[in-house]
Amino acid sequence: MRPEALDFLAGCDHIVHGGDIGDADILARLAQIAPLAVVRGNNDREAWARAIPVTATLKVGKVALYAIHDLKELDVDPAAAGVRIVVSGHSHRPSSVERGGVLYINPGSAGRRRFSLPISAAELIIEGDSVRARIVTLVDA
Repeated sequence: MRPEALDFLAGCDHIVHGGDIGDADILARLAQIAPLAVVRGNNDREAWARAIPVTATLKVGKVALYAIHDLKELDVDPAAAGVRIVVSGHSHRPSSVERGGVLYINPGSAGRRRFSLPISAAELIIEGDSVRARIVTLVDA
């Protein structure tokens, strides 16, 4: 765990991990910070990862959130299902885009560097049914 990631997560209300976790110890450390929702990524192949679901749905206040590692495997219509936020992680490329009333967010990677991408994380601020996203570069490329 990068200290920058731990500092960023300190005080958060909930953590959503978009997969490619790397090690079960990471989940244990994250769960000490805040309640945790996590999905299995394509690189999570060890025995410890078998019990991790490929999708997760949770509700934060009035807002429904759906997590899936690879958006290409999205098997629901988020807007029709009442989902306001979709969290993914497969590309490790930080992005935040709203389409059809649904916020699609990929926080990037807060662990080991992937390709030449920055080390980043995202924050979702949910107030009532209002959602704002902020992507933060933790370590420059």
